Amino acid sequence: MRRIVLKVVYTITPSWLVKKRKDFIDGIKNLERLGFKVMNRSLVTKMPSISGKVKQIHTAFLNRRIEVILAQRGGYSCMKLLPYLDFNLIKRNPKIFAGFSDLSAMLNAIYERTGLITLHSPMAINFSEPSKFTIRSFLNALNGFPEKNLFARVPVSVYHSGIARGPLKGGNLITLTALIGTEWEVDTDGAILFFEEADEKLYKVDRSLTQWILTGKLRKIKGLILGDFRGLKIKEVYWILAKQMKIHFPLMHCSYIGHGKNKITLPVGAMAEMNTFKKSLTIR
Repeated sequence: MRRIVLKVVYTITPSWLVKKRKDFIDGIKNLERLGFKVMNRSLVTKMPSISGKVKQIHTAFLNRRIEVILAQRGGYSCMKLLPYLDFNLIKRNPKIFAGFSDLSAMLNAIYERTGLITLHSPMAINFSEPSKFTIRSFLNALNGFPEKNLFARVPVSVYHSGIARGPLKGGNLITLTALIGTEWEVDTDGAILFFEEADEKLYKVDRSLTQWILTGKLRKIKGLILGDFRGLKIKEVYWILAKQMKIHFPLMHCSYIGHGKNKITLPVGAMAEMNTFKKSLTIR
């Protein structure tokens, strides 16, 4: 397995706290085994305020030694930080910003306001017991994507055929749905969109996807990838879409996007090609 060229990592707590100290310690140790240097190895045990979280993020971007800003874990409340982030500061001090789930709100906002490509990736807690695939995909991203096809040797199902090209955007469905109607909603025009979710009832997923349809947010997308919807059958999710709209774009399912054991690291904002005939998602 290819190791990383030494990168300095700083972990942040924009959402929930890690509950089990062992999970955090094991995650840090495994990151260091992969060749990363983790600056802040102490577990945060008290939830920072909104201003405290924002200061943490700004401090990480301003520190010239830090190369990777990695969330300790997801959860909820990350979107509360958006109005207080200094996107000019972030743009002037580009770093690799990584996480997923609730972090989807920040991943897309940072890209759209700075042009900085962010990583929809495993977090510190996910490295406590990472699969070999998860590690390989993460290192592929940190090494600049030498493997361009992110779906290589990955299970993929096709629901509507075609080829699409555009910037890759998306993440956690419930989180991104909550941003619709605000100044922080994702600009989906011309994008290849991906969604994932975990442990939500079907009626909540139905309500969220219907909102994307009714607001026209899926009207001009180039393609759609349904990731893992833990606890639901993916065909149930697909039929929520198919029964309400004419699917004119390529649509695939990949269970390695989301909260499952195996996680693909996806570059939010990167230009990609989605090809259902080859079952590929290629970074261009």
